Amino acid sequence: MILIGETGSGKTTQVPQIIHEARLEGLGTIAITQPRRVATITIALRVAAEMNTEIGGYVGYSVRFEDVTSAKTKVKYLTDGMLLREAIIDPLLKKYTVIILDEAHERTVNTDILFGIVKLAQKERTIQKLSALKVIIMSATMDVDTFRKYYDNCPVIYLEGRSYPVTIYHSKVKQEDYQYAALCTIFQLHATLPPEHHFLVFLTGQEEIETVMYNIKQITKEAPGPPIRVCPLYAGLPAAKQLQVWKDSPQDTRKVILATNIAEASVTIPHIKCVIDTGFVKERTWCTRTGAERLRVNSCAGAACWQRAGRAGRTSPGSAYRLYTATDFKARPPHNTPEIVRYFTFFY
Repeated sequence: MILIGETGSGKTTQVPQIIHEARLEGLGTIAITQPRRVATITIALRVAAEMNTEIGGYVGYSVRFEDVTSAKTKVKYLTDGMLLREAIIDPLLKKYTVIILDEAHERTVNTDILFGIVKLAQKERTIQKLSALKVIIMSATMDVDTFRKYYDNCPVIYLEGRSYPVTIYHSKVKQEDYQYAALCTIFQLHATLPPEHHFLVFLTGQEEIETVMYNIKQITKEAPGPPIRVCPLYAGLPAAKQLQVWKDSPQDTRKVILATNIAEASVTIPHIKCVIDTGFVKERTWCTRTGAERLRVNSCAGAACWQRAGRAGRTSPGSAYRLYTATDFKARPPHNTPEIVRYFTFFY
């Protein structure tokens, strides 16, 4: 089954709980995959709290170098890489009766390979008359027709509505330097909004985040207004520092989170009222001439733009400030180029 619902509608946290409460998983386990480690951990902690159970009990998670599960775990959040590793040992994934492949629109190599493995496992288990495997593909923004065709015209369910509205603002003119534009937007909003309104700024990588972080700290020394607490969030940051983003700020202190696309999907950071979207992302590509991987800064797809805007409306109404024009947004491709395709692109 394919499940489409807006960002913030509760797909990732509520659907596994509904399945477990109805005992649809039977004697097996529910697996929910996420493309990113930080999302896997934070969602598992939240669902465990909602189900009034300790993490590692009925709700657990599995990421690289960390397995917080037990024999009684029924709802298991794990990265797509960990499910692939389990598939190497057990190609039929007999441990699971329900597999939810979340954030399908991201089209990472691991997720794409999992689509094929899970489809094969489902067929083999039917042929061998083992317990049936139910598969749910979830996303807020994805190419429904392609996925539906691949999964033999399976049913598609649309969830309408979201908890809180998000107001979108576009730049009137094209910005030549998106780092400078992001800085200007941060301090324009900082001067007008109350300190309990926290900001989430999307940049492309660690170097940019550290540069903007340094500039904010320098400007804050002279600029009027409430104090600012700057929190970086990127994949190379140690796990303990990544989780600092979720800690509450002191009274009357604004939190400004500088993040890569790691915070784009399935991550709910409380009290985020404003998202500042530069509209760029670093994509990993393969250069056939040199035989090496490289990271290129590209404009992100329309699906990614909507995912970013959705970070603002998770716990209350919010706003998204896009540092690119509405015309530029309409000209962008609707979906990401699958990572597996980018690896075979020729560069001259």
